[in-house]
Amino acid sequence: MLKNNGSLIFAVVLCLTLGLTPYFPEPHIYGKIKWILGGAIGMKYIDWFDFIMHALPWCYLIFILIAYILNRKT
Repeated sequence: MLKNNGSLIFAVVLCLTLGLTPYFPEPHIYGKIKWILGGAIGMKYIDWFDFIMHALPWCYLIFILIAYILNRKT
């Protein structure tokens, strides 16, 4: 188990707030991913920065989960 569950809880809260907002009509990160997979036509630097800002909580959550899995095996 993680020594500090606070980091996992913090990562989940970040993903549910910054990682998904605005929620309607679709989560913002989902729209950005669709745009990028569609060729990123018309994306400006501010759009890339926005994508990075919404993707960072998800990267942090993945990092925490990988650390948990690796610590569990040892």
